[in-house]
Amino acid sequence: SKMLFMDLGYSVDEMVAAVKETVRVNGLKSCYIRPIAFRGYGVMGLDPLPAPVQVSIACWEWGAYMGEEALREGVDAGVSSWRQRGINASPPAIKATANYLNSSLARIEANQHGYTEAVMLNEAGYVCEGTGENIFIVRDGVISTPPVSDGILEGITRDSIIQIADDLGYPVLEESLVRTDLYTCDEMFMTGSAAEVTPVRSVDHRTIGPAGPVTLELQKKFFEVVRGEDAEYEEWLDRV
Repeated sequence: SKMLFMDLGYSVDEMVAAVKETVRVNGLKSCYIRPIAFRGYGVMGLDPLPAPVQVSIACWEWGAYMGEEALREGVDAGVSSWRQRGINASPPAIKATANYLNSSLARIEANQHGYTEAVMLNEAGYVCEGTGENIFIVRDGVISTPPVSDGILEGITRDSIIQIADDLGYPVLEESLVRTDLYTCDEMFMTGSAAEVTPVRSVDHRTIGPAGPVTLELQKKFFEVVRGEDAEYEEWLDRV
């Protein structure tokens, strides 16, 4: 919100309390939560600053984003012809609705080509992310993920997986990747609030294989953490 000059008018603690109350009054045991800040009315034109900032919170039951089978068996992905928006055009660091037009174009193309998800490259040709997920690969037991400087969203789930991997003793390198790294890796998975930890079994019809041991271990630990089954990560949770 700071980068968009949007003063929400609420503290982080107030937002957290409002989210928890929204979940509670709707009686949801498992759900997706989407707080949205927007400028809804007041002026027309390309300068939104005179319009007031409003905030809403939506939550709903939502199963596995790409399907339960995807969590078990993995998905097929394809490198998109649509490039990731440039960091000096529409900064990926901003989680803004407008940035998802780029993702929508890539996802439509992927689905039309028979893939479940797309892999987006930046203008320099380096791997960035999926249409709504961060990307990780595993090679010889070492985990790699594109750095923020290559134009990715610094995802919360990405950060969580990096921490969990470190706790489990897996080195994690934040390094630039090219598409051939995806073809030759031992394992690949995507992370996100909706995608959680979803294995990728092929890219551009090059077989990677079913979810590997590192992916499965991270996925298992991630679900234990978010379900409150691991006391070591209790500070990550907010009880409703």
